[in-house]
Formats: sequence, structure tokens, C-alpha cells
Amino acid sequence: IGKSPADQPPCARQLVARHLRSSRERTLLSLNHVTVIRASLLWTVALGAALFGQSRSISAQPARSSVADLRQSWMEVTRFLSRSTSAVPDSLFVYKPVATVRTFGQLIAHVAGAQRMFCAASLGEQAPPEDDVEKSLIAKTDLVKALDESNSYCARAYALPAARLRESVELFGKRRTKESVLLMNVTHDYEHYGNVVTYMRLLGLVPPSSQPTP
Repeated sequence: IGKSPADQPPCARQLVARHLRSSRERTLLSLNHVTVIRASLLWTVALGAALFGQSRSISAQPARSSVADLRQSWMEVTRFLSRSTSAVPDSLFVYKPVATVRTFGQLIAHVAGAQRMFCAASLGEQAPPEDDVEKSLIAKTDLVKALDESNSYCARAYALPAARLRESVELFGKRRTKESVLLMNVTHDYEHYGNVVTYMRLLGLVPPSSQPTP
């Protein structure tokens, strides 16, 4: 005790050196551990700030509503149907692929009558019987006019605000929201546009949805 490390026996010097090395290693390990923790904290803060900024940017973008999508879908399918009606010659409005299905003209008449039915329900108005158009009109000029009129009528229904579309009405014996009724109309329009596409292809005509965008 009291001797310098040089005056101590070799084994004592070795123990002192080992102790000093061990102390330095523990100190270095502690410093490294602190450095890693500080780096992790800084990375977490930076990442959180980046994600927060990104979420604010995303939330700042206006969300497209389901009502807007519904209107857009209806406008698209009615444009296809109107263009198809104009493209098929008058003489081919009596065409049908087999005897058990509607003629092309009857398809258009059915769509026009069904649109009046669905949209009248959404507007809370009384519609004429769904099959009135199909039973009374045959000529192309009359059917083009009937389809245009049904589109103009339905435009009022699709212009209703979202709050009104959440109101319920009765259709086919069930209570439904007005929005769901208008969705049924879009679905029905697309169903019969699929028929129209088939008829046009069989007639050697290119349907509007397969033509270049004007």
C-alpha cells in the first residue's frame, strides 16, 4: 500500500492494469450505450415529425365523397347509353340476337322507364309505370327523346345534397336510403349497357366505352 505501480510486484501490477482496463471498457460501453439511446431518440423524434407532417398534408387534401362518386358513375354510364342509342341505325332498333330477349330498342326503352322509377322514388314523386315506355315507343327518334328525358329527370335526383340522400324511402317493399336507390339505378344502367355492348358487337359496331375518349 502507498507504493507506485512500478514498485509493486509483477502480479499486483497486472491486477491494477486489468482493473484499469476493465474500468475504461465499462466507461466506454456506458458512453456507447448513451450514444445509441440518444441517436434512437433523435431518430424517433425526426420520424414522428415527418409522419405528422405527412398526415397533415394528406388530411389537408379534400376527400372525395361517396355521393360525388355516385354522381360521376351515373353520368358516365348515361353518356355511354346515349351515345350507343345515337350510333345504332334506326333500322336496327328491332334487332335482337335470339327470339327470347328484348330488341335493342326495347333495351333502351326499359332503361328509360326504369330510370324514371328509381329517380322518382329518390325525389319522393310518383312515377309512371316502369314499362310504359317499353310498351308504347318503338321508333329511334322517340326512344332517344325518352332516354334524354329520363336523364334530365334523374339529374335532379343525383343533385340532391348528401343529407337528403340519407333519408329513407320505400321501394320494392323495403325501406332504403335515397342514396342506395340511386346506386341501384346506376347498377341497373350498367347491367343493360352490358347488353347494349353485346348487341353492338354482334352488329359490327364499336361501343362507346371501347372508343377513344373524344
